[in-house]
Amino acid sequence: MTTLKIHNIETAPEGSKALLEQSLKSNGMIPGLHGVLAGAPGLLEGYQTLHKLFTQTSFNKEELTVVWQTINVEHQCHYCVPAHTGIANMMKVDESLTEALRNSTAMPTEKLQALHDFTLKMVRNRGQVTQEDLINFYDAGYEERQVLEIILGLSQKVISNYTNHIANTPVDAPFQKFAWKAETVS
Repeated sequence: MTTLKIHNIETAPEGSKALLEQSLKSNGMIPGLHGVLAGAPGLLEGYQTLHKLFTQTSFNKEELTVVWQTINVEHQCHYCVPAHTGIANMMKVDESLTEALRNSTAMPTEKLQALHDFTLKMVRNRGQVTQEDLINFYDAGYEERQVLEIILGLSQKVISNYTNHIANTPVDAPFQKFAWKAETVS
């Protein structure tokens, strides 16, 4: 098991201190992920910036949740799945959507299913989707803009998911009730 240091404002490199103060102000705590990312100030700043930009995309709260959780589950992130379950609850996303994402079951609407399927193809194929994949996505009501915005969300999630895998970041107390473990395939 690997671990990385989880910084607080006192132990963080100088370039991360203000960013951690911002996390504390925004979240009422410093999420463990932010404490780990603080070890490289540019990475913490990049993550926070990508998060802000992704929340400002054309996606509504359900669509944001679908993109985030599709990636988190596919990457088997023990930290981000519970965290984004809690975030979805705070955003008042229907619990049935959150549970479908956590359990890899069908989405409640065809449009959200198309978003889930396309996001999954982006992750699994490292962005190498077919023309047919694009047409199916567009036929569901999405446009080129949303293809690009998925890439933005994926960029954010690669930072967090990969960091959590390496750091073995403990799930923050507010999200422990949403603990999640990837299904093992036998």
